[in-house]
Amino acid sequence: MTTLRIAIATVLFVASAVAAAKESGPPNPAIDMPGYLAVASEAAHYRASRRLSTEEFTSMSQEPGTIVLDARSHEKYTMLHVKGAINLNFADIDVDSLARTLPDKDARILIYCNNNFVNQQQAFPTKMARASLNLSTYIALYTYGYRNVYELGPQLDARASGLELEGAMVALSADRSAR
Repeated sequence: MTTLRIAIATVLFVASAVAAAKESGPPNPAIDMPGYLAVASEAAHYRASRRLSTEEFTSMSQEPGTIVLDARSHEKYTMLHVKGAINLNFADIDVDSLARTLPDKDARILIYCNNNFVNQQQAFPTKMARASLNLSTYIALYTYGYRNVYELGPQLDARASGLELEGAMVALSADRSAR
């Protein structure tokens, strides 16, 4: 019954969003707000069962063939990131960059973003919840045909997250501790 309610709510949301998204002004065939809202709704339904606990994220990240993707800027990634993560800045996601960075659309991809971490604003600046990079990244990957995507669910203290982090800030902290 719950699945039916979710499906009905999704259909109603998409229908109302598409109706509301009819654009006026100069046309641009390279921008499709109704299509975006429709795929975002579909991705949201798909994403609901793919949010992971810290333990699940850690376990899956260690399995062969799993890719941990950090879609923050290269600057923030260099400061601090989940150990072993690769970086593809969200602004650079397109057909070519995905083909180079994530050529296997069936590979398991784990994502996380700024809003998964607190107490490290320099490396993980908090965004508004509705503007969370996890949402944009998940929707983008889904739009490009990636379906084996999972997301770190909880918000964690970057200094005591249980996830191993690496980057310039870790090295700087280690240097200070050694003095």
